[in-house]
Amino acid sequence: MQIGTVAALWRYPVKSLAAEPLAAVEIEADGLAGDRRRALLVGNAKHARYGKPFRGKEHHLLHTLTTEQAACDVGAAAGVVLAPIGGERYFDAEPVSLLWDSWLADVEALVGRPLDPLRFRPNIFIRATPPFERRERELVGVTLTVGESVLRVSATIGRCVTTTYDVATGDRDPNVLRAVALQRANTVGVYCTITQPGAVALGDAVSESGPAFW
Repeated sequence: MQIGTVAALWRYPVKSLAAEPLAAVEIEADGLAGDRRRALLVGNAKHARYGKPFRGKEHHLLHTLTTEQAACDVGAAAGVVLAPIGGERYFDAEPVSLLWDSWLADVEALVGRPLDPLRFRPNIFIRATPPFERRERELVGVTLTVGESVLRVSATIGRCVTTTYDVATGDRDPNVLRAVALQRANTVGVYCTITQPGAVALGDAVSESGPAFW
């Protein structure tokens, strides 16, 4: 049963920095090719994140930046020493995140204006196929075929202050997180594990494996 169509694809080459839009991508056994392969580690010994990746919630401009040097400069201005590092996957949780346009529309209705889906940093943005109306919790445990890949929805995504930052300017709007926290149980989007690697492209179908529950 088709429940959506891939409307946008993004990867984040450096954790917490700007997204890279894609027309197609290979979902590998441990995540999208090239996704979060690098990070910026905190070098201040007394910093709460010492030795760990610097995250978007630590600075409102990180998601607007495309280069490690620019991020290091922003960190230095805030008194944080950052050291680029690579060779691993730097995820907060699971390797793939999905966002349906209907879920984004929920939040837009709550705040009364359009929102860029990149506020929620999904890998795959999906346009719902009617009559799909389910919300995040109803998909946990469901297996999805996305293009040539097979994903299992493992958890809902709890949101933090990064959703309040405009992805182009870094301007703050606390109403976004307030609406999500109070009206959507602080949830927007779902995490997935990878059951079968495979290619995904814009326009690919998103289908539920097994019986559908409407």
